[in-house]
Amino acid sequence: MENIFTDEYFMKKALQEAEMAFERGEIPVGAVVVVDNRIIARSHNLTEMLNDVTAHAEMQAITASANFLGGKYLKDCTLYVTLEPCQMCAGALYWSQISKIVFGASDNQRGYTTIGGKLHPKTEVISGVLENECAQLMKDFFKRKR
Repeated sequence: MENIFTDEYFMKKALQEAEMAFERGEIPVGAVVVVDNRIIARSHNLTEMLNDVTAHAEMQAITASANFLGGKYLKDCTLYVTLEPCQMCAGALYWSQISKIVFGASDNQRGYTTIGGKLHPKTEVISGVLENECAQLMKDFFKRKR
């Protein structure tokens, strides 16, 4: 039997979160955290609603996951996020010791790889999963804003 729990499957779940952010006027970034093929956290940007520059989808997902697991480390967890994490989020992900990060679109202006940010040495990174869909949502959002 074919495993339906692929990186694309979970990235589609993160995209659903990003679409909710889009509809609420938030920059459309969505995230889910998965452990053993089970989503333990869902989040999207809340910076406008909470009037908080730190309320990125990844930060919300880290907090929700830690609460679910009852501890601060996200070992054996995978974060699926529609946009490459920024340096702030990469720092938080570093400290969480998350096992794997899968992101959709690269952020050539503020992404952690552009700025020289680092992740935990044991964190595996996969980029470009549903990249076109993730990037298009961002383009549509900023087109609507202007």
